[in-house]
Amino acid sequence: MVVVIDTVSDQPIRPRHPEKAARPDAPSPKKPDWIRVRAPTSRGYADTRNIVRQNGLHTVCEEAGCPNIGECWDKKHATFMIMGDTCTRACAFCNVKTGLPAALDRSEPDNVAEATAKLGLSHIVLTSVDRDDLADGGAAHIAATIAAVRARCPDTTIEVLTPDFLRKDGALEIVVAAKPDVFNHNLETVPARYLEVRPGARYFHSVRLLQRVKELDPTMFTKSGIMVGLGEERNEVLQVMDDLRSADVDFLTIGQYLQPTLKHHPVMRYVPPEEFVGYKDIASAKGFLMVSASPMTRSSHHAGEDFAKLRAARAALAR
Repeated sequence: MVVVIDTVSDQPIRPRHPEKAARPDAPSPKKPDWIRVRAPTSRGYADTRNIVRQNGLHTVCEEAGCPNIGECWDKKHATFMIMGDTCTRACAFCNVKTGLPAALDRSEPDNVAEATAKLGLSHIVLTSVDRDDLADGGAAHIAATIAAVRARCPDTTIEVLTPDFLRKDGALEIVVAAKPDVFNHNLETVPARYLEVRPGARYFHSVRLLQRVKELDPTMFTKSGIMVGLGEERNEVLQVMDDLRSADVDFLTIGQYLQPTLKHHPVMRYVPPEEFVGYKDIASAKGFLMVSASPMTRSSHHAGEDFAKLRAARAALAR
């Protein structure tokens, strides 16, 4: 039997991670009215789903159970999740399955490019599972997918939402050299919640990752996001804003955490819409080029429209 060791935790990667599988049922409070969304039924949604299926692709929209999937797929917006549907980590908030991933699909970059062309996308988001089993964390595969999309759809702009590449020397540089238009890496939560919510990651490593992107390419837009409702305090959220600004991050997203299943971390609190407005005002005053903060905000929601606004905001500052 081959046992793969997680290079982050130095523990064997098992088909079912005990952090999720052994978690007792943890019910969340009843969802308030402002959280509810309609089930997807539109023709545009069906068309997008068919194109994704025909090209053998995974999307974070489905794998993570995003509540905005109906709206985004109706508009033919999709976030492609590359490198398989199995993650080597077991974050307590995430609905992507954990285990030993399959080998990389070498045709995947071309398949993503083909789907991008069929959907007629002017902006795409590429994300992935964590691949701690790979020497470069999958950085070369991400770069190859960027190159394939560039070749097939030269006018399409590309946003990447990457893993943290913890203990993967040189991996970040590979992705930045591929020249995505936006480099996104989510902090997910405040540092005090990492051990319980994001145990395989390191908060200040993730902040440093974003800072390093700007050192490598000062013109590249950087982006990060957090979820609220996981037990964080307001002053901790404000400190995250300061940490991201110190790393010169351009775009901040803040959304409500929603519990995927009873085996995941419970929602500790549903944050009312007016508190999101307050967070947005404070973050804007701290100097972010863009801030998106609302209960239904997700990292890739309205990504194409937001990229256009990012460019406009930078241009306005340069005048």
